[in-house]
Amino acid sequence: MKKRILVVDDEPALTRMVKLNLERTGNYEVRTENQGSQAIQAAREFLPDLIFLDVMMPDMGGDEVAARLNEDPELAGIKFIFMTAIVTKDETDATGSIIGGNEFLAKPVKTDELIATIERVLGM
Repeated sequence: MKKRILVVDDEPALTRMVKLNLERTGNYEVRTENQGSQAIQAAREFLPDLIFLDVMMPDMGGDEVAARLNEDPELAGIKFIFMTAIVTKDETDATGSIIGGNEFLAKPVKTDELIATIERVLGM
């Protein structure tokens, strides 16, 4: 059974690329959102196994999206991988890759790194 991934980033080109690359594997069903505020409703409708979530978005940051989803008993079990452009890959290698108990990746994200992180977080 395919794992459901919701990709949330304010850059449409990035969400399209991630969707294409994940779906190409045949292991994932992917939905995208380009506004943090829309991610909450999308999660309620799509019921993803995991949300790949940008930390910094103009309307609602990833931390607020995650907090609101975790308050909903039906959505509280969703796993998160955060991504950010404010930390470099060198900094993540030096400091680890966890924010508040959730994995995070520095942009730009390579597909093989994203898939390996998804598989680790979902226990695949």
